[in-house]
Amino acid sequence: MSLPLSVLDLTPVPSGTPSAEAVRNSLDLARTAERLGYSRHWVAEHHNTPGMACPAPEVMVGQVAGATERIRVGSGGVMLPNHSPLRVAEAFRVLEALHPGRIDLGLGRAPGTDAVTAYALRRGAPGADDFPGQLAELLAFADGGFPEDHPFHRVAAEPRDVPLPPIWILGSSDYGARVAAAMGTGFAFARHLNPRGAAEAMRRYRAGFRPSPAMAEPHAILTVSGVCADAAERAAFLAGSLGLGVIRMRQGRPGPLPTPEEAAAHRYTPDEADQLRRYRRAQVVGDPGSVAAELAELAEATGADEVMVMTMVHDHRARLRSYELLARAVGVAQVGAAVSAASG
Repeated sequence: MSLPLSVLDLTPVPSGTPSAEAVRNSLDLARTAERLGYSRHWVAEHHNTPGMACPAPEVMVGQVAGATERIRVGSGGVMLPNHSPLRVAEAFRVLEALHPGRIDLGLGRAPGTDAVTAYALRRGAPGADDFPGQLAELLAFADGGFPEDHPFHRVAAEPRDVPLPPIWILGSSDYGARVAAAMGTGFAFARHLNPRGAAEAMRRYRAGFRPSPAMAEPHAILTVSGVCADAAERAAFLAGSLGLGVIRMRQGRPGPLPTPEEAAAHRYTPDEADQLRRYRRAQVVGDPGSVAAELAELAEATGADEVMVMTMVHDHRARLRSYELLARAVGVAQVGAAVSAASG
């Protein structure tokens, strides 16, 4: 069977493009991904980040699921410290009721923003920095797991007769792997944030996995930043947008995604050039054959069951083309339906 591929969508806002158009582009991408045979379309959560229009993943999950018919749709992820566990459980039960068997609940422990914005979101909510505790609380709201003497014993996530969608723990270290293994959930490793830790994290996840009612066997997703074009030189040119965007974000100057022409013309300082080289090593960029081969190698080396690709380029049509070329090279049309059925 071919390697299952999925989409991680950060709803990029290219320079010169209204944010509303960027949001609509995400729906267009989801429809395209479904047609091409991708297994999942996950949307991210970021706040106060002008280059990404993705502050409300639960809203986008509903919209993407409504715009498609078969592809699994999920959060990649809901940053749990920003939210009430009860509110998350209820929102995703409603999504599951509307789109049964197609929803994934991906959960992360990072704020998805800067410290001041995180404070504005949380306002000192108790337990906001206790991710395992928040996760246990979410599950207890869903399955009635609070003991009788707990103040939430009589509180249930509604609609209570709808199952909670499959849970996936997101991470870029073995911490998330250990939590996912102990809870018996899926695990998604962010290689685009940590290109060296995936193999060890996934090994720990599989070794420590405890089957749960929701997931009998471990399932690991490797998330990769990638750009595919007809020629390797074109792919490298398109990838320049994200490279410059990441540098500016690290410098405290976030903004819309720059054009590849702007990135190519930028006069990089020695430090910026070094940052760009290191970031490029975390990406998979090239022509269809080379990208497909590298993704297959990464999946084998890490033990990933599935690869989720995040493509951030300035031109929406080039983004769609990247996913199309990759799908054809890997041959995902035959496996998308099988993965969807296995995850239901």
